[in-house]
Amino acid sequence: MADRPIPPAIAAIAPDGNLTPRQRRHFLIQLGLRRQKPGTGSSHEFMMRRTALNPWPDLREILKGIDWVLIGGVATRAYMPERVTKDMDILVRRDDGEEVVERLEAAGYKKVSRLAVPGYLMRSPDGVELDVLFGEYEWLEEALTRHGHDPAGYPVIGLPYLIILKLAANRGRDVGDMTTMLGWVSSEDELDKVRAAVARYSPEDSGDLESLIFMGQKERETPPDNPDN
Repeated sequence: MADRPIPPAIAAIAPDGNLTPRQRRHFLIQLGLRRQKPGTGSSHEFMMRRTALNPWPDLREILKGIDWVLIGGVATRAYMPERVTKDMDILVRRDDGEEVVERLEAAGYKKVSRLAVPGYLMRSPDGVELDVLFGEYEWLEEALTRHGHDPAGYPVIGLPYLIILKLAANRGRDVGDMTTMLGWVSSEDELDKVRAAVARYSPEDSGDLESLIFMGQKERETPPDNPDN
């Protein structure tokens, strides 16, 4: 396959075309800011919906007595309209990891492979893929004790820590999720909690966080009347 030419906008940041994860996120944010217009998102009614229509496995009884939270795409349904995702991700303490895996196996889950980060990809008896991540983050205890719940009642990671995880992941989908979730936060106090967590645990990303908040709030605005209508 022939080498593709590096687009000028990317070459200006990384002459070899190899953007770092943070450079990639910053590039996507700048692209979004240039194109941002008020009211470019979906209707307010739709954006305020919080549903649990996708039937993900209920791990509450299996993992009773162990702290765990939903992360990843399934967790976002607590903070934005539910979207399609291919698997379910949970976060547990690294010290609890082996017991979590043993309990899941006793319940009929199969261990498929190790993940690139500490943890395992497992498969439910119904064929649902489950990523079990063993966490050792500085903020992990806060996240496990200050969690919320999604519309199905499953424990879900708090928004500040979900944003920190997505800032670290730096995928295009994560930028979109963060823009939407931050734009539809119900109060400035909740946003300040996200700001405080990022400032404490990922301070180099505080500038990008403000851009993501700005973009999300722009999408939420009502578009100006068109004088031609």
